[in-house]
Amino acid sequence: MNDAQDNAVTTDATLDRLAELSALAVAEARRLGASQAEASANDERGLNVNVRMGEVESVERTRDRGIAVTVYFGQRKANASTADLKPESLKRTVEMACAIARHTEADAANGLADEARMARESRDFDQWHPWAIEADAAVALALEAEAAGRSFDPRISNSEGASVSTNEGLSVYANSHGFVGREKSTSHSISASLIAGAGEAMQGQYWYTAALRADALESAAEVGRKAAERTLARLDPRSAPTGEFPVLFVPEVARSLIAHLVGAVSGGALYRKASFLVGAQGQRLFPEWFRIVERPHLTGGWRSGDFDADGVATRESALVDGGVLQRYVLGTYSARRLGLESTGNAGGVHNLEVAANAEGFDSMLKGLGRGLVVTELMGQGVNTVTGDYSRGAAGFWVEDGALAYPVDELTIASNLRDMYSGIEAVGADIDRRSATAVGSLLIGRMTVAGGAGS
Repeated sequence: MNDAQDNAVTTDATLDRLAELSALAVAEARRLGASQAEASANDERGLNVNVRMGEVESVERTRDRGIAVTVYFGQRKANASTADLKPESLKRTVEMACAIARHTEADAANGLADEARMARESRDFDQWHPWAIEADAAVALALEAEAAGRSFDPRISNSEGASVSTNEGLSVYANSHGFVGREKSTSHSISASLIAGAGEAMQGQYWYTAALRADALESAAEVGRKAAERTLARLDPRSAPTGEFPVLFVPEVARSLIAHLVGAVSGGALYRKASFLVGAQGQRLFPEWFRIVERPHLTGGWRSGDFDADGVATRESALVDGGVLQRYVLGTYSARRLGLESTGNAGGVHNLEVAANAEGFDSMLKGLGRGLVVTELMGQGVNTVTGDYSRGAAGFWVEDGALAYPVDELTIASNLRDMYSGIEAVGADIDRRSATAVGSLLIGRMTVAGGAGS
């Protein structure tokens, strides 16, 4: 038996054990009088190494496993968890949850998802690619990334370090409907963060590569070189003009704008009335060409899965189509609170794809004319209740469709409703390093507050 086969056998055996324990927890809860029960079990492990200035700073192996049990006595609910997976410990955990539930307040929204909504399939979406790398080899890669960046140019004066990480996660969800779902995934990354210049003129930047499989990562040397190039490009920043200008967000920053949308249309924010998009389903929030699709069954996707955290079957559907918000993002509990149905999003959204209507960054830059490219955001200045948006930013000033000079210590401001309706283009330069696939994103007008005149 080779290493891959041995790993597969071990993985299947671990999933079998997690499924067995989850079923035991559910059965024990029913035996103790619970009307419904559910259990989530996980087994995760990882390796993370960090180096700085050619020296090893840390080598950390992680192992996290446990089981969480939720019981329902009618509409009373309680949960308990344990990291001790011995059957006797698990039974005590279930007893504790049942004891707590008898003293909780009833909530009409409590309870499992309807049995008819349970997923009927549990497919393999090609997310399991363990990286059999030893600590010494991971350290060598991190050192290579940092060295490639530090030797790239004499102006690279310091380093904030480089890292390599690899993680594996196995999980099982089971409930008293008889549903048992299994999932497994891996993730790997290499990163480097460098500093150029000296004294008050120092500037820092970073780069990273991330993928589900190690052979899809950029090389350590390439990560270091890109970190160096980005760092050098930030030297000698100036103040940005103050006024209203078009703003182009690079892909890794544009993701945050989609995250704000998802947060605002998620059930918890909606039933608490803590969102500026309460009642927005069916409204046009974006230009007519704009579209976001959730693709939970994408092979090799970061967040692919046949079921959500409630066991509800997932399905491909548009979140935004024709610029119109088609639906909210709901799990079973939040849907009941709103008088709606679950969208299969307990635990969050699955792979989101934002449709492009433009070419890549370079062509969008030419069309920008005069304005700002944002490569970094700072602070937490987003009010999800009102949609008001004000964040510190850094990037590049653009003149005549070309990068003119780096800028920092500026603020960009608007309201998310205005920003969404003011999107003029989304590029095809899609960043695939997360579950939100989006390219550069151009907003026609935002307030830019720098230290220079307009």
